[in-house]
Amino acid sequence: MLVKTYTAAVNGLDVRTVTVETSVEAGQQMTLTGLGDEAVRESFSRIRTAFRYSGLRFPQRSVTINLSPANLRKEGSGFDLPIAVAMLAADEGMPEEHLSDFMLMGELGLDGRLKPIKGALPVAIKAREQGFRGLIVPKENGYEAAVVNNLDVYAMSSLLEVIDFLTLYAGASTSTPTGASAEQGSESPQEQGSPYSPIRYDTRQLFREHQYQFDYDFADVKGQENVKRALEVAAAGGHNLIMIGPPGSGKSMMAKRLPSILPPLSLAESLETTKIYSVAGKLCASMSLISTRPFRAPHHTISQVALVGGGNNPAPGEISLAHNGVLFADELPEFSKQTLEVLRQPLEDRRITISRAKYSTEYPCSFMFVASANPCPCGYYGDPTHRCVCTPGQIHRYMNRISGPLLDRIDIQCEIQAVPFAQLSELQPGEPSAAIRERVIRARRIQEERFKDYKDIHCNAQMTEKMIREYARLDESSMEILRMAMERLKLSARAYSRILKVARTIADLDGSENIQSSHIAEAVGYRNLDRSDWAER
Repeated sequence: MLVKTYTAAVNGLDVRTVTVETSVEAGQQMTLTGLGDEAVRESFSRIRTAFRYSGLRFPQRSVTINLSPANLRKEGSGFDLPIAVAMLAADEGMPEEHLSDFMLMGELGLDGRLKPIKGALPVAIKAREQGFRGLIVPKENGYEAAVVNNLDVYAMSSLLEVIDFLTLYAGASTSTPTGASAEQGSESPQEQGSPYSPIRYDTRQLFREHQYQFDYDFADVKGQENVKRALEVAAAGGHNLIMIGPPGSGKSMMAKRLPSILPPLSLAESLETTKIYSVAGKLCASMSLISTRPFRAPHHTISQVALVGGGNNPAPGEISLAHNGVLFADELPEFSKQTLEVLRQPLEDRRITISRAKYSTEYPCSFMFVASANPCPCGYYGDPTHRCVCTPGQIHRYMNRISGPLLDRIDIQCEIQAVPFAQLSELQPGEPSAAIRERVIRARRIQEERFKDYKDIHCNAQMTEKMIREYARLDESSMEILRMAMERLKLSARAYSRILKVARTIADLDGSENIQSSHIAEAVGYRNLDRSDWAER
């Protein structure tokens, strides 16, 4: 007997519908085809034991299973459930009617319980696109998949629950009165008093409730007004930023508070970010929708694959997990130079394509890159309270671990000094994040209106050279200030475009249509590392 069930294969963020074709005939052979990986091929052993502990009879005849399309790679243990249901239906252990109404995903434990899977959200989106009536997933994935509207999501705990539900569903559907349409008569079990009912909740309300919940606030930061201003400018224009200062000056503390002043995620951005976390298996059972901008801070020992993604089973890296949020690199010079170099292309293109011999996949990675660094190996170069023991050569070598091409992609470079204890004990709490965020949102609205005719440009940091010439024009006095700064401070040519982008953002924060001299002067002050005499100051 031939039976078909439906599931999905997740490769990167791409989801393809997979048909599980199962035939049970006379014989004793078990065959699985369709380019499944080791976890898929091991499903027979898990299913056999799960059947026994669930009190079900494993087919005693020849079983052939094909995962169609056969040329598509299938990875992971999420195919256990659709294979088990197809085997049982093909062996006439349960009704096969209306199996085509559902997409099924889930790993089976040896006791028949369903275990969570990766990628439930993109699978749910695919199920809705393909017109399935419902999606059956493990209980832990229920709220994650139920984010998708116009799709009934059923969260089950065990194989027996799935079988009972599908049997009840088939029974309810076959009770359609004569002459009634299929759509009118195809009632789901919960309408017949069954305990199995789809998960229902208001996605938008849940999103709004958690949109402004932050663990850190700038009100906790005393002093450091110049650095907080630089972070505000960076947030307003989407600019990458690096902070250079001695240990204990507050670099990491302020970086952690950056998401609290960024514009809130839109629902579309939230869904896109949640999809990435779903594929990576980073969503817990209580988390259905990421409502605040991600903040990722990988350790400096991170590998290239962990940073950009990939591996034997392709998975998103840290740069994709930071999509629509912040990637923070603490102590940037301590990172491997080869690891840092792989950031150059993603920072420019905001997408990463991972190509290997067996697969090619693409992940989005539009993030703000924020870094911190000590000014020298001992950490106290330029600190008025500590003596630096490093030579100019050591300082140069230390900072040269950050390559010029990478530094070229960092718009704002600011120095930071530790706040003395005498001042720290007297200073009042800082300005709250909510007040700063309001100014940032106003500036972003100006940029959204400016770039409304451009598909992939949303903020000043993303402007092309042509757009800089159009939207960052300077009057004579501003151009003279920029010329003098370039000559006197010996700034590199690559700083020119960065200064104009940052000046455009400062003007937006001031609500000014044109860039003024004061805006250029402030933007020039954010190019400390471009000065040729940096290590001799």
